[in-house]
Amino acid sequence: MDAAEFRRRGKEMVDYIADYLEQIEKRQVYPDVEPGYLRPLIPDSAPEEPERFEDILQDVERVIMPGVTHWHSPYFFAYFPTASSFPALLADMLSGGIGCIGFSWASSPACTELETVMLDWLGKMINLPPQFLAGKDGEGGGVIQESFSQATLVALLAARTKAIHRVQREKRELTQGEIIGRLVAYTSDQAHFSVEKAGLIAGVKIKEVPTDDKFAVRGSALRKILDQDKAAGLIPFFFCATLGTTTCCSFDKLPELGPMCNAENIWMHIDAAYAGSSFICPEFRHLLNGVEFADSFNFNPHKWLLVNFDCSTMWVKKRTDLTCAFKIDPVYLKHDHQESGLITDYRHWQIPLGRRFRSLKMWFVFRMYGVKGLQEYIRKHVKLAHEFKDLVLQDDRFEICADVVLGLVCFRLKGTNELNEALLKSINNARKIHLVPCRLKGKFVLRFSICARTAESAHVQFAWKHIVMLASELLKAQKQQQ
Repeated sequence: MDAAEFRRRGKEMVDYIADYLEQIEKRQVYPDVEPGYLRPLIPDSAPEEPERFEDILQDVERVIMPGVTHWHSPYFFAYFPTASSFPALLADMLSGGIGCIGFSWASSPACTELETVMLDWLGKMINLPPQFLAGKDGEGGGVIQESFSQATLVALLAARTKAIHRVQREKRELTQGEIIGRLVAYTSDQAHFSVEKAGLIAGVKIKEVPTDDKFAVRGSALRKILDQDKAAGLIPFFFCATLGTTTCCSFDKLPELGPMCNAENIWMHIDAAYAGSSFICPEFRHLLNGVEFADSFNFNPHKWLLVNFDCSTMWVKKRTDLTCAFKIDPVYLKHDHQESGLITDYRHWQIPLGRRFRSLKMWFVFRMYGVKGLQEYIRKHVKLAHEFKDLVLQDDRFEICADVVLGLVCFRLKGTNELNEALLKSINNARKIHLVPCRLKGKFVLRFSICARTAESAHVQFAWKHIVMLASELLKAQKQQQ
């Protein structure tokens, strides 16, 4: 494919993507395929001779689309949103076209410097304390990670290194292995499983802190477990607080937890993967109160801020906390400006070496939507979620299982877990809408998350009528069996 054909095929692909997104509502939201469906549809080996682009594009519909779960369908209410917008897609095309690998300032100065400025822009949009911003000579700053799972792991590893160095200064008789054996990290019993996975990778103990009746960690609960572990000779060093849990969008009490972590030399990392985007709205910014006590903070613009995957933004108060943990400088990566103190080499802020020019997506989206446009988008989703909550409350056969704060509603039929499992199965088998469940204090609960950029009231109303119809059928069948 030469440049001339690329121009022609590129326009065709843009048209195909635009058509896909404009007409996605007509596609079945959840695929009707069995595991292994794809292999029989394509040859066993790669072709010896080149094939035509037209044939490849036709096979996208024949082979790929039947197995796609359409996350951007307005009938997709599962998990959390995954962001998509036309400005972000265009920026991703440009990133791919430039094709730089921005592991150091010298490898592509614009890639590094735009990222630093975009993280400052976004930090100011959510009113982060200035210690987290790079500015011209700040000690903190932001970085784009691939996912919040990676951000959590990076924070945990940096905290482990910092704790080891501190304990070695205080207790010289302990070896590094002995220190690691005593280290213990904490998180909510509602936290995402990736926090536990980070502990497995880092080789440190992870303990869950029980939550209150609002599914939030309180200071008293953390205090109790800290005192027990310190009495047992363990060394608390890391706490991952969650703002907007995956299960029910609950919020740990940062103003209670932060001062305690600071006093105990515990690194506090905040995971706000979904909820963080809402903090650009003044009416939701109070949910971030207490962030001033944190050592690191992370959320995903690729969930709810119209910047498509992958773009997980992470800030630290002291960048040296990261660079001291990850800095290795082989001679082939050194460059003339790295000791100037004026530039950032992001390879020292992350696990991988390579990194794409992801900040272009932020730059395009922020400029083409503006802060006000992004605020309107967030508020629309929150309004739709509350509309669904009100519909649920009008039917006394159902119950709301957690506070509806942002764009997630946790609900269920009043009755057994088995009844609600059957309801979810019938919903997803019908493939009109798509939901996923969670468990809250032993109850099987259905999650209804406003996800698609194009979701409107009509889609919420359709979803509720569909759920009510299936629930009525289930309850009727149950009554007949009794």
